[in-house]
Amino acid sequence: MRKIVATEKAPAAIGPYAQANILDNLVFTSGQIPLVPETGAVVEGGIEEQTKQVFANLKAVLEEAGSGLDKIIKTTCFLKDMNDFAAVNAVYGSYFEGAFPSRSAIEVARLPKDVMIEIEVIAYI
Repeated sequence: MRKIVATEKAPAAIGPYAQANILDNLVFTSGQIPLVPETGAVVEGGIEEQTKQVFANLKAVLEEAGSGLDKIIKTTCFLKDMNDFAAVNAVYGSYFEGAFPSRSAIEVARLPKDVMIEIEVIAYI
């Protein structure tokens, strides 16, 4: 049975989609961008600050689903500029210990609200 996940601790969906869906023991998040949940504004700063905000948003959605960052099995990272990959990688790596998730990283022409990064994940409960 499918369950929709929604939390006020992460940015509200800005379109016709859910923050996440649960199917059996898997959580599929929508892509999270670096919006501050309380204001809906893009977090100030560069790629490092944006990546940290994305992970804060992912953490909130996953916790609402009964999961967590430590249960992520797959990530897809969308980058506005692949030249930011090393900086993103440094921040990204700080959120995982030992068993890293599978990952894809893709450079895209444009992201919502002209942010620098968007990440979606699959995790287990």
